Amino acid sequence: MSRVALVTGGTRGIGAAISVALKNAGRTVLANYAGNDAAAAAFHKETGIEVVKFDVASYEQCAEAVRQIEARHDKIEILVNNAGITRDAVLSKMSREMWDAVIDTNLGACFNLCKLTFDGMKAHKFGRIVNIGSINGQAGQYGQVNYAAAKSGIHGFTKALAQEGARFSITVNAVAPGYVDTDMVRAVPPDVLEKIIAKIPRGRLGTAEDIARSVVFLTADEADFITGSTLSINGGQHMY
Repeated sequence: MSRVALVTGGTRGIGAAISVALKNAGRTVLANYAGNDAAAAAFHKETGIEVVKFDVASYEQCAEAVRQIEARHDKIEILVNNAGITRDAVLSKMSREMWDAVIDTNLGACFNLCKLTFDGMKAHKFGRIVNIGSINGQAGQYGQVNYAAAKSGIHGFTKALAQEGARFSITVNAVAPGYVDTDMVRAVPPDVLEKIIAKIPRGRLGTAEDIARSVVFLTADEADFITGSTLSINGGQHMY
């Protein structure tokens, strides 16, 4: 029986690439999405991957979604916390609502879904959790104190939870993408994007598939000695 994987934000961009890569690796994949029904339906039609709609920032919606998934598939063995949003502004112009939205969706969702799946992984003595962080959670970024705080929090959350899961054969790792060729990055003005690429030693943006390959690697059965790690995939832009 193939292992069951839940990917949040799994129907578009990096999440979609992760969902497809896990399916191609033989996993039974469920791709979460928040509200774009048309995009989710198109993704399902193209890939055959089951899509599930719920707000990852809502503990109650996450709990109901996990309950329904486990009723159909028995257990969730692989969790990829990929869902994320931006609400950019310098601190003086950032509202509390902008702060809360990013913290709740990007970091709060990790708590929600890890909390709701961790006991099941412990009971089955197997689990693979990958949390998607960011280069901006490692190096910071002007105008993104909310996003950088959330992503930096994910990196710390990962290291702490890895210590709790290790003796139950649950690995918890993070992936920190650099600038990836997604809709969000394509929206950056061309002159700004040119400056960003100039700072990347590899001389290009990353691809969603670059990130997806790392998630397949970290969620493999054989990756059982890798836990508490953050894999930076940024073309050499930030090394530490």
